[in-house]
Amino acid sequence: MTTSDRNPPERPSGSRELVLGRIRAALGDSAAVAEQPLPRDYLTAHVPTDDPAALLDLLHRNLADYRALVHRCPEDELPRRIAGLLVERGSRTAVVPAGLPPAWLTAAEAEGIELLPDDGTLTAARLDAVDSVVTGCALAVAETGTIVLDAGPGQGRRLLSLVPDHHVCVVRAPEQVVASVPLALPRLDPVRPQTWISGPSATSDIELDRVEGVHGPRTLEVLLVTAPGTGSGRALTPA
Repeated sequence: MTTSDRNPPERPSGSRELVLGRIRAALGDSAAVAEQPLPRDYLTAHVPTDDPAALLDLLHRNLADYRALVHRCPEDELPRRIAGLLVERGSRTAVVPAGLPPAWLTAAEAEGIELLPDDGTLTAARLDAVDSVVTGCALAVAETGTIVLDAGPGQGRRLLSLVPDHHVCVVRAPEQVVASVPLALPRLDPVRPQTWISGPSATSDIELDRVEGVHGPRTLEVLLVTAPGTGSGRALTPA
């Protein structure tokens, strides 16, 4: 047995190292490559970003296209609209994440709906028995009809928006509405736990039979809230 047989050259320990090694070999002088600026001349949005009303209309259409139930109202009508949605749903209980403005739920409480503050002790089994959850959001993306939650005030733990069957989410316009994903990312904290929602939870089997509520709520209702006196109060529902 030769020396080379006894001491074979070291080889990458895994596929990742093998691929990265080949990339480094192809690049050659990696330091020189790193100094070259990367072109970033791509579009950050495909719609005008200086028209809040148009962005809100686009968000409304795309949310509805994803089969969310979309409603608009001025801020001073928000408590009444939240209570109305819960009553129409037949909800007797609703989870309230920490930091949700108490004024939002005064009308719901007056309707006799039991409000369950989330103190971190509500288990998945307990949440499964709850009728609804009401949250705010971090951002909403108009181009994709996406709502982003990041566990901030008024949003709560990720569990809250995934287990209950009915999710009422409040989006404040125009401050929480952005045109596109590239414009949304700089406004989000990358270390926070994020949930990106595009419509109710759904999946399809191989025969394309759609089933909703598989890994989240069956019904997503979005309240687009504007300054007092500027909301239309209209609702757009999927066909």
